Amino acid sequence: MARLAQTAGLTDVQQEILSTVRDFVDKEIIPVATELEHKDEYPQEIVDGLKELGLFGLMIPEEYGGLGESLLTYALCVEEIARGWMSVSGIINTHFIVAYMLKQHGTQEQKDTFLPRMALGEVRGAFSMSEPALGSDVSAITSKGVRDGDEYVLNGQKMWLTNGGTSTLVAVLCRSDEGHPEGTAPHKSMTTFLVEKEPGFGEVRPGLTIPGKIDKMGYKGVDTTELIMDGLRIPANRVLGGTTGRGFYQMMDGVEVGRVNVAARGCGVAQRAFELGVSYAQQRHTFGKPIASHQAIQFKLAEMATKVEAAHAMMVNAARKKDSGERNDLEAGMAKYLASEYCKEVVEDAFRIHGGYGFSKEYEIERLYREAPMLLIGEGTAEIQKMIIGRRLLEEYRSQG
Repeated sequence: MARLAQTAGLTDVQQEILSTVRDFVDKEIIPVATELEHKDEYPQEIVDGLKELGLFGLMIPEEYGGLGESLLTYALCVEEIARGWMSVSGIINTHFIVAYMLKQHGTQEQKDTFLPRMALGEVRGAFSMSEPALGSDVSAITSKGVRDGDEYVLNGQKMWLTNGGTSTLVAVLCRSDEGHPEGTAPHKSMTTFLVEKEPGFGEVRPGLTIPGKIDKMGYKGVDTTELIMDGLRIPANRVLGGTTGRGFYQMMDGVEVGRVNVAARGCGVAQRAFELGVSYAQQRHTFGKPIASHQAIQFKLAEMATKVEAAHAMMVNAARKKDSGERNDLEAGMAKYLASEYCKEVVEDAFRIHGGYGFSKEYEIERLYREAPMLLIGEGTAEIQKMIIGRRLLEEYRSQG
Protein backbone atom coordinates (compact mmCIF):
# COMPACT_ATOMS: atom_id res chain seq x y z
CA MET A 1 0.00 0.00 0.00
CA ALA A 2 1.34 3.44 -0.94
CA ARG A 3 2.27 6.00 1.70
CA LEU A 4 0.14 8.82 0.27
CA ALA A 5 -3.63 9.36 0.56
CA GLN A 6 -4.24 7.09 3.54
CA THR A 7 -7.49 7.44 5.50
CA ALA A 8 -7.46 7.02 9.27
CA GLY A 9 -10.28 5.45 11.25
CA LEU A 10 -11.70 3.07 8.64
CA THR A 11 -13.56 -0.04 9.79
CA ASP A 12 -12.44 -3.53 8.82
CA VAL A 13 -15.35 -3.71 6.37
CA GLN A 14 -14.35 -0.43 4.70
CA GLN A 15 -10.73 -1.58 4.42
CA GLU A 16 -11.82 -4.88 2.91
CA ILE A 17 -14.06 -3.13 0.33
CA LEU A 18 -11.26 -0.73 -0.65
CA SER A 19 -8.70 -3.52 -0.89
CA THR A 20 -11.05 -5.48 -3.19
CA VAL A 21 -11.68 -2.44 -5.40
CA ARG A 22 -7.99 -1.55 -5.59
CA ASP A 23 -7.14 -5.12 -6.58
CA PHE A 24 -9.84 -5.01 -9.29
CA VAL A 25 -8.47 -1.67 -10.58
CA ASP A 26 -4.89 -2.96 -10.75
CA LYS A 27 -5.83 -6.21 -12.50
CA GLU A 28 -8.89 -5.39 -14.59
CA ILE A 29 -8.83 -1.65 -15.36
CA ILE A 30 -5.28 -0.23 -15.59
CA PRO A 31 -4.02 -2.85 -18.10
CA VAL A 32 -6.81 -2.12 -20.62
CA ALA A 33 -7.85 1.49 -19.87
CA THR A 34 -5.63 3.32 -22.35
CA GLU A 35 -6.46 0.99 -25.24
CA LEU A 36 -10.22 1.22 -24.59
CA GLU A 37 -9.99 4.99 -24.14
CA HIS A 38 -8.20 5.50 -27.45
CA LYS A 39 -10.92 3.44 -29.17
CA ASP A 40 -13.62 5.37 -27.27
CA GLU A 41 -15.02 1.93 -26.45
CA TYR A 42 -17.58 1.37 -23.70
CA PRO A 43 -15.95 -0.83 -21.02
CA GLN A 44 -18.68 -3.46 -20.79
CA GLU A 45 -16.49 -6.15 -19.15
CA ILE A 46 -15.33 -3.69 -16.49
CA VAL A 47 -18.93 -2.61 -15.80
CA ASP A 48 -19.97 -6.27 -15.47
CA GLY A 49 -17.14 -6.76 -12.97
CA LEU A 50 -18.30 -3.76 -10.93
CA LYS A 51 -21.82 -5.22 -10.88
CA GLU A 52 -20.43 -8.48 -9.48
CA LEU A 53 -18.56 -6.53 -6.78
CA GLY A 54 -21.88 -4.89 -5.79
CA LEU A 55 -20.58 -1.37 -6.43
CA PHE A 56 -23.80 -0.21 -8.11
CA GLY A 57 -25.55 -0.74 -4.78
CA LEU A 58 -22.75 0.50 -2.54
CA MET A 59 -24.76 3.29 -0.87
CA ILE A 60 -28.26 1.90 -1.47
CA PRO A 61 -29.74 0.80 1.90
CA GLU A 62 -29.61 -2.92 2.77
CA GLU A 63 -33.42 -3.10 2.87
CA TYR A 64 -33.36 -2.50 -0.91
CA GLY A 65 -30.59 -5.02 -1.57
CA GLY A 66 -27.64 -2.63 -1.42
CA LEU A 67 -24.58 -2.58 0.85
CA GLY A 68 -25.78 0.45 2.83
CA GLU A 69 -22.31 2.00 2.97
CA SER A 70 -21.39 5.61 3.76
CA LEU A 71 -20.53 8.45 1.39
CA LEU A 72 -16.93 8.15 2.62
CA THR A 73 -16.71 4.50 1.55
CA TYR A 74 -18.21 5.41 -1.80
CA ALA A 75 -15.84 8.37 -2.32
CA LEU A 76 -12.79 6.24 -1.47
CA CYS A 77 -13.95 3.58 -3.96
CA VAL A 78 -14.38 6.29 -6.63
CA GLU A 79 -10.87 7.54 -5.86
CA GLU A 80 -9.50 4.04 -6.51
CA ILE A 81 -11.53 3.60 -9.71
CA ALA A 82 -10.53 7.02 -11.09
CA ARG A 83 -6.92 6.10 -10.38
CA GLY A 84 -7.46 3.30 -12.89
CA TRP A 85 -9.61 5.12 -15.46
CA MET A 86 -11.67 8.20 -14.72
CA SER A 87 -14.38 7.33 -17.26
CA VAL A 88 -15.41 4.28 -15.22
CA SER A 89 -15.97 6.44 -12.15
CA GLY A 90 -18.34 8.56 -14.28
CA ILE A 91 -20.39 5.48 -15.17
CA ILE A 92 -20.97 4.85 -11.48
CA ASN A 93 -21.39 8.46 -10.36
CA THR A 94 -24.53 9.39 -12.28
CA HIS A 95 -26.14 6.07 -11.29
CA PHE A 96 -25.33 6.75 -7.67
CA ILE A 97 -26.66 10.34 -7.71
CA VAL A 98 -30.05 9.14 -9.02
CA ALA A 99 -30.14 6.37 -6.39
CA TYR A 100 -29.25 8.90 -3.70
CA MET A 101 -31.98 11.30 -4.86
CA LEU A 102 -34.51 8.45 -4.83
CA LYS A 103 -33.41 7.36 -1.35
CA GLN A 104 -33.61 10.93 0.03
CA HIS A 105 -36.61 12.33 -1.85
CA GLY A 106 -38.53 9.52 -3.60
CA THR A 107 -41.99 8.27 -2.65
CA GLN A 108 -42.13 4.82 -1.07
CA GLU A 109 -43.48 3.40 -4.33
CA GLN A 110 -40.59 4.97 -6.29
CA LYS A 111 -38.01 3.56 -3.86
CA ASP A 112 -39.61 0.09 -3.95
CA THR A 113 -39.78 0.15 -7.76
CA PHE A 114 -36.26 1.33 -8.58
CA LEU A 115 -33.78 0.90 -5.72
CA PRO A 116 -33.62 -2.94 -5.60
CA ARG A 117 -32.96 -3.11 -9.36
CA MET A 118 -30.49 -0.23 -9.16
CA ALA A 119 -28.59 -2.06 -6.42
CA LEU A 120 -28.12 -4.99 -8.81
CA GLY A 121 -27.15 -2.71 -11.69
CA GLU A 122 -30.20 -3.90 -13.68
CA VAL A 123 -31.55 -0.34 -13.77
CA ARG A 124 -28.80 2.16 -14.57
CA GLY A 125 -29.26 5.81 -13.63
CA ALA A 126 -28.40 9.12 -15.28
CA PHE A 127 -29.44 12.67 -14.41
CA SER A 128 -29.94 15.73 -16.57
CA MET A 129 -29.92 19.41 -15.68
CA SER A 130 -27.87 21.18 -18.34
CA GLU A 131 -29.14 22.47 -21.68
CA PRO A 132 -27.32 23.68 -24.83
CA ALA A 133 -27.53 27.39 -23.90
CA LEU A 134 -27.50 26.94 -20.14
CA GLY A 135 -23.94 26.63 -18.81
CA SER A 136 -23.91 27.16 -15.05
CA ASP A 137 -27.21 29.08 -14.90
CA VAL A 138 -29.62 26.35 -13.81
CA SER A 139 -32.40 28.89 -13.23
CA ALA A 140 -32.51 29.52 -17.00
CA ILE A 141 -33.84 26.02 -17.81
CA THR A 142 -36.40 26.10 -20.64
CA SER A 143 -37.38 22.39 -20.83
CA LYS A 144 -40.95 22.17 -19.64
CA GLY A 145 -43.35 19.66 -18.12
CA VAL A 146 -47.06 20.46 -18.55
CA ARG A 147 -49.84 18.53 -16.77
CA ASP A 148 -52.31 16.69 -19.00
CA GLY A 149 -54.72 14.60 -16.93
CA ASP A 150 -52.81 11.82 -15.16
CA GLU A 151 -49.67 12.56 -17.15
CA TYR A 152 -47.13 15.27 -17.83
CA VAL A 153 -46.00 16.18 -21.33
CA LEU A 154 -42.30 17.03 -21.49
CA ASN A 155 -40.64 19.13 -24.19
CA GLY A 156 -37.10 20.46 -24.46
CA GLN A 157 -33.47 19.67 -25.19
CA LYS A 158 -30.90 18.55 -22.61
CA MET A 159 -27.11 18.48 -22.91
CA TRP A 160 -24.04 16.77 -21.38
CA LEU A 161 -25.92 13.70 -20.19
CA THR A 162 -23.37 11.21 -18.86
CA ASN A 163 -24.54 7.63 -19.49
CA GLY A 164 -27.23 9.01 -21.77
CA GLY A 165 -27.18 5.94 -24.01
CA THR A 166 -26.53 3.14 -21.52
CA SER A 167 -28.88 4.34 -18.76
CA THR A 168 -32.43 3.07 -18.34
CA LEU A 169 -33.64 5.67 -15.80
CA VAL A 170 -32.97 9.40 -16.20
CA ALA A 171 -33.81 12.04 -13.60
CA VAL A 172 -34.64 15.10 -15.75
CA LEU A 173 -35.03 18.62 -14.36
CA CYS A 174 -37.74 20.66 -16.11
CA ARG A 175 -39.70 23.82 -15.48
CA SER A 176 -43.26 23.11 -14.27
CA ASP A 177 -45.49 26.09 -13.62
CA GLU A 178 -48.41 24.05 -12.29
CA GLY A 179 -49.51 25.47 -8.95
CA HIS A 180 -46.85 28.18 -9.10
CA PRO A 181 -48.21 31.68 -9.85
CA GLU A 182 -46.46 33.96 -12.31
CA GLY A 183 -43.54 35.70 -10.66
CA THR A 184 -42.55 32.62 -8.62
CA ALA A 185 -38.75 32.42 -8.31
CA PRO A 186 -37.37 30.14 -11.07
CA HIS A 187 -35.85 27.65 -8.63
CA LYS A 188 -39.25 27.15 -6.98
CA SER A 189 -40.98 26.15 -10.22
CA MET A 190 -38.77 23.21 -11.22
CA THR A 191 -39.60 19.51 -11.01
CA THR A 192 -37.53 16.35 -11.32
CA PHE A 193 -39.18 13.74 -13.57
CA LEU A 194 -38.12 10.07 -13.48
CA VAL A 195 -37.95 8.99 -17.10
CA GLU A 196 -37.66 5.28 -17.90
CA LYS A 197 -36.23 4.34 -21.29
CA GLU A 198 -34.52 1.64 -23.28
CA PRO A 199 -30.71 1.74 -23.57
CA GLY A 200 -29.31 2.78 -26.92
CA PHE A 201 -29.45 5.68 -29.38
CA GLY A 202 -32.15 7.16 -31.59
CA GLU A 203 -35.79 7.22 -30.44
CA VAL A 204 -35.58 5.15 -27.24
CA ARG A 205 -39.27 5.63 -26.38
CA PRO A 206 -42.05 7.68 -27.99
CA GLY A 207 -41.16 11.36 -27.68
CA LEU A 208 -37.61 10.75 -26.40
CA THR A 209 -34.50 10.75 -28.60
CA ILE A 210 -30.83 10.20 -27.65
CA PRO A 211 -29.09 11.38 -30.85
CA GLY A 212 -25.68 9.75 -30.26
CA LYS A 213 -22.39 10.11 -28.43
CA ILE A 214 -20.70 13.51 -28.24
CA ASP A 215 -17.09 13.22 -29.43
CA LYS A 216 -14.87 14.51 -26.60
CA MET A 217 -11.21 15.45 -26.05
CA GLY A 218 -10.95 13.05 -23.13
CA TYR A 219 -13.25 11.24 -20.69
CA LYS A 220 -13.87 8.73 -23.46
CA GLY A 221 -15.50 5.30 -23.17
CA VAL A 222 -18.39 6.65 -21.15
CA ASP A 223 -21.24 7.91 -23.37
CA THR A 224 -21.99 11.63 -23.09
CA THR A 225 -25.09 12.64 -25.04
CA GLU A 226 -27.91 15.06 -25.69
CA LEU A 227 -31.51 14.22 -24.75
CA ILE A 228 -34.41 15.54 -26.83
CA MET A 229 -37.99 15.47 -25.50
CA ASP A 230 -40.78 16.11 -27.98
CA GLY A 231 -44.19 15.38 -26.53
CA LEU A 232 -42.73 12.85 -24.06
CA ARG A 233 -45.55 11.61 -21.81
CA ILE A 234 -44.66 10.73 -18.21
CA PRO A 235 -47.14 9.40 -15.59
CA ALA A 236 -47.80 11.76 -12.67
CA ASN A 237 -46.44 9.13 -10.27
CA ARG A 238 -43.01 9.63 -11.84
CA VAL A 239 -42.59 13.11 -10.38
CA LEU A 240 -39.75 12.59 -7.90
CA GLY A 241 -41.24 12.78 -4.41
CA GLY A 242 -44.76 13.12 -5.80
CA THR A 243 -44.80 16.94 -5.57
CA THR A 244 -43.89 19.49 -8.23
CA GLY A 245 -41.69 22.52 -7.50
CA ARG A 246 -39.07 20.61 -5.47
CA GLY A 247 -36.80 19.66 -8.35
CA PHE A 248 -34.14 22.31 -7.88
CA TYR A 249 -33.57 21.39 -4.24
CA GLN A 250 -33.52 17.66 -5.03
CA MET A 251 -30.94 18.15 -7.80
CA MET A 252 -28.75 20.42 -5.66
CA ASP A 253 -28.74 17.80 -2.92
CA GLY A 254 -27.60 15.23 -5.48
CA VAL A 255 -24.97 17.55 -6.96
CA GLU A 256 -23.60 18.29 -3.48
CA VAL A 257 -22.85 14.60 -3.13
CA GLY A 258 -21.63 14.56 -6.74
CA ARG A 259 -19.07 17.25 -5.90
CA VAL A 260 -17.52 14.95 -3.31
CA ASN A 261 -17.40 12.36 -6.08
CA VAL A 262 -15.63 14.75 -8.47
CA ALA A 263 -13.16 15.65 -5.72
CA ALA A 264 -12.52 11.92 -5.27
CA ARG A 265 -11.94 11.54 -9.00
CA GLY A 266 -9.43 14.39 -8.90
CA CYS A 267 -7.64 12.66 -6.04
CA GLY A 268 -7.54 9.36 -7.92
CA VAL A 269 -6.25 10.81 -11.19
CA ALA A 270 -3.62 12.87 -9.31
CA GLN A 271 -2.47 9.76 -7.44
CA ARG A 272 -2.03 7.87 -10.69
CA ALA A 273 -0.14 10.80 -12.24
CA PHE A 274 2.18 10.89 -9.23
CA GLU A 275 2.74 7.11 -9.45
CA LEU A 276 3.63 7.42 -13.13
CA GLY A 277 5.89 10.42 -12.53
CA VAL A 278 7.82 8.98 -9.59
CA SER A 279 8.26 5.65 -11.40
CA TYR A 280 9.47 7.21 -14.66
CA ALA A 281 11.85 9.55 -12.79
CA GLN A 282 13.67 6.54 -11.34
CA GLN A 283 13.93 4.70 -14.68
CA ARG A 284 14.96 7.56 -16.99
CA HIS A 285 18.66 8.49 -16.91
CA THR A 286 20.29 11.77 -17.94
CA PHE A 287 23.85 12.92 -17.38
CA GLY A 288 24.73 9.50 -16.03
CA LYS A 289 22.10 9.19 -13.29
CA PRO A 290 18.32 8.75 -12.84
CA ILE A 291 16.48 12.04 -13.28
CA ALA A 292 15.00 11.45 -9.80
CA SER A 293 18.49 12.30 -8.49
CA HIS A 294 18.23 15.83 -9.91
CA GLN A 295 16.99 18.38 -7.39
CA ALA A 296 14.67 19.96 -9.98
CA ILE A 297 12.76 16.68 -10.32
CA GLN A 298 12.74 16.05 -6.56
CA PHE A 299 11.15 19.47 -6.06
CA LYS A 300 8.43 18.55 -8.57
CA LEU A 301 7.78 15.23 -6.84
CA ALA A 302 7.61 16.96 -3.46
CA GLU A 303 5.03 19.46 -4.71
CA MET A 304 2.99 16.74 -6.44
CA ALA A 305 2.89 14.51 -3.36
CA THR A 306 1.88 17.41 -1.10
CA LYS A 307 -1.00 18.27 -3.43
CA VAL A 308 -2.16 14.62 -3.57
CA GLU A 309 -2.16 14.50 0.24
CA ALA A 310 -3.96 17.83 0.71
CA ALA A 311 -6.69 17.07 -1.84
CA HIS A 312 -7.34 13.64 -0.29
CA ALA A 313 -7.68 15.13 3.20
CA MET A 314 -10.22 17.73 2.04
CA MET A 315 -12.23 15.15 0.11
CA VAL A 316 -12.39 12.83 3.15
CA ASN A 317 -13.46 15.74 5.37
CA ALA A 318 -16.30 16.72 2.99
CA ALA A 319 -17.57 13.11 2.82
CA ARG A 320 -17.46 12.65 6.60
CA LYS A 321 -19.34 15.93 7.12
CA LYS A 322 -22.21 14.74 4.87
CA ASP A 323 -22.21 11.32 6.56
CA SER A 324 -22.63 13.00 9.95
CA GLY A 325 -25.88 14.58 8.72
CA GLU A 326 -24.46 18.10 8.59
CA ARG A 327 -24.64 20.54 5.70
CA ASN A 328 -21.48 20.10 3.62
CA ASP A 329 -21.85 22.45 0.67
CA LEU A 330 -18.90 24.57 1.86
CA GLU A 331 -16.62 21.57 2.38
CA ALA A 332 -17.77 19.85 -0.82
CA GLY A 333 -17.19 23.04 -2.83
CA MET A 334 -13.73 23.50 -1.33
CA ALA A 335 -12.79 19.86 -1.89
CA LYS A 336 -14.05 19.84 -5.49
CA TYR A 337 -12.27 23.12 -6.27
CA LEU A 338 -8.94 22.17 -4.68
CA ALA A 339 -8.87 18.55 -5.88
CA SER A 340 -9.64 19.43 -9.50
CA GLU A 341 -7.10 22.28 -9.63
CA TYR A 342 -4.40 20.20 -7.92
CA CYS A 343 -5.18 17.25 -10.17
CA LYS A 344 -4.54 19.38 -13.27
CA GLU A 345 -1.23 20.62 -11.78
CA VAL A 346 -0.01 17.18 -10.67
CA VAL A 347 -0.86 15.68 -14.07
CA GLU A 348 0.99 18.48 -15.83
CA ASP A 349 4.09 17.99 -13.64
CA ALA A 350 4.03 14.23 -14.34
CA PHE A 351 3.70 15.09 -18.05
CA ARG A 352 6.76 17.36 -17.80
CA ILE A 353 8.76 14.66 -16.01
CA HIS A 354 8.05 12.32 -18.93
CA GLY A 355 9.51 14.88 -21.34
CA GLY A 356 8.86 14.10 -25.01
CA TYR A 357 7.46 10.67 -24.14
CA GLY A 358 4.56 12.33 -22.32
CA PHE A 359 3.33 13.44 -25.74
CA SER A 360 3.24 9.87 -27.02
CA LYS A 361 -0.01 7.92 -26.94
CA GLU A 362 2.00 4.87 -25.84
CA TYR A 363 2.38 6.43 -22.39
CA GLU A 364 -0.49 6.54 -19.93
CA ILE A 365 0.19 10.13 -18.86
CA GLU A 366 -1.05 11.34 -22.28
CA ARG A 367 -4.53 10.02 -21.44
CA LEU A 368 -4.50 11.59 -17.98
CA TYR A 369 -3.47 14.93 -19.50
CA ARG A 370 -6.69 14.92 -21.57
CA GLU A 371 -8.88 13.65 -18.73
CA ALA A 372 -7.96 16.15 -16.02
CA PRO A 373 -9.61 19.24 -17.64
CA MET A 374 -13.09 17.66 -17.37
CA LEU A 375 -12.82 17.88 -13.59
CA LEU A 376 -12.39 21.65 -13.82
CA ILE A 377 -15.91 22.02 -15.29
CA GLY A 378 -17.87 18.92 -14.18
CA GLU A 379 -20.45 19.34 -11.36
CA GLY A 380 -19.91 23.12 -11.42
CA THR A 381 -16.90 25.07 -12.66
CA ALA A 382 -14.14 26.37 -10.39
CA GLU A 383 -15.81 29.79 -10.55
CA ILE A 384 -19.14 28.33 -9.38
CA GLN A 385 -17.37 26.57 -6.49
CA LYS A 386 -15.75 29.86 -5.45
CA MET A 387 -19.16 31.59 -5.54
CA ILE A 388 -20.60 28.86 -3.28
CA ILE A 389 -17.61 29.02 -0.94
CA GLY A 390 -17.69 32.82 -0.78
CA ARG A 391 -21.43 33.00 -0.01
CA ARG A 392 -21.21 30.34 2.67
CA LEU A 393 -18.21 32.04 4.30
CA LEU A 394 -20.14 35.30 4.46
CA GLU A 395 -23.04 33.43 6.11
CA GLU A 396 -20.69 31.95 8.68
CA TYR A 397 -18.71 35.13 9.30
CA ARG A 398 -21.46 37.72 9.04
CA SER A 399 -20.26 41.06 10.39
CA GLN A 400 -22.06 42.23 13.53
CA GLY A 401 -21.02 45.85 12.93
